[in-house]
Amino acid sequence: MTAANGNGRKDNYLYYPGCSQRATSRAYEKSAKLVGQALGFTLEEINDWNCCGATDYFSVNVLPAYSLVARNLSLAVEQGGTRDLVAPCSACFLNLRKTDTNMGKYPKLNKQVNQALAAGNLHYDPGTLNIRHLLDVIVQDIGFDTIEARVTKPLTGLRVAPYYGCLIVRPDAGYNTEYPTHLDELLTRLGATVVDFPMKTHCCGGHMTQIGEDVALELIRRLVHNAAEYDADMIVTLCPMCQLNLDAYQGQVNSHFNTDYRLPVLFFTQLMGLAFGIKPGDLDIGSEIIPADAALAKIGQEAETKPRQAVRRDKNALPMPSLD
Repeated sequence: MTAANGNGRKDNYLYYPGCSQRATSRAYEKSAKLVGQALGFTLEEINDWNCCGATDYFSVNVLPAYSLVARNLSLAVEQGGTRDLVAPCSACFLNLRKTDTNMGKYPKLNKQVNQALAAGNLHYDPGTLNIRHLLDVIVQDIGFDTIEARVTKPLTGLRVAPYYGCLIVRPDAGYNTEYPTHLDELLTRLGATVVDFPMKTHCCGGHMTQIGEDVALELIRRLVHNAAEYDADMIVTLCPMCQLNLDAYQGQVNSHFNTDYRLPVLFFTQLMGLAFGIKPGDLDIGSEIIPADAALAKIGQEAETKPRQAVRRDKNALPMPSLD
């Protein structure tokens, strides 16, 4: 995928938020909408959307999983015709795009899914929507030059590790599956110093924290260690699951491996907002578990809210962080 010059820019996009935007990654949605306002586009939420099933449901029951996702596609068409559908969450993006692609590729699946949709008086013709990740919209439609021109408070001196995660590079979205650079270039245009991050597309473990704690913590440790090796001040991501795992479980990684990592993990839209002159508090910076205070101080900024603390539950319970 090559970066656009802004000629594809649109004023309004259909928007599928996904469940995490209303829970653990509220900062992502809040900052994305503020960045959209600054760049002159809005996100129109799909009415009555439902969960995409995340990464688990397709392993449990394939047809209901596809039908669950296709319901969102059908609702989007009813609401906005053939406009672009934007998903900030990488898991949501993957599921929406995969469902659209596979319904077009496999006639039997298409027929079965539409039979299920018919129960709710819905229908979806694959290929009707152009399903995109938010990063793609920022890079392709807005363009790096427009973004750079909007910067009023460059992130000079801030060392960042760009973390794509493993999901956004899986579909045929035009990204280099081994070493994408679009987030790198975006952060550079904001004035930050982008460190080499060889593990930028490695998996964060996803929901492995719920079923295999030792494996999950090792996957997270490798990512945080790699960023720390290159003296990053923070990790910048575009996926709610990645942000949650690297932020909420970093303390447990330290306990498990006798390490002392304290790397904050923010969304790329929060960094864009800072560079555009939006106040950290308005971007919900300070809601993360690993505080970003030291990193913000390097660019003359200060978080306006106190970070939440991760408190470990009973050892016999599932390894889910508790936020106080």
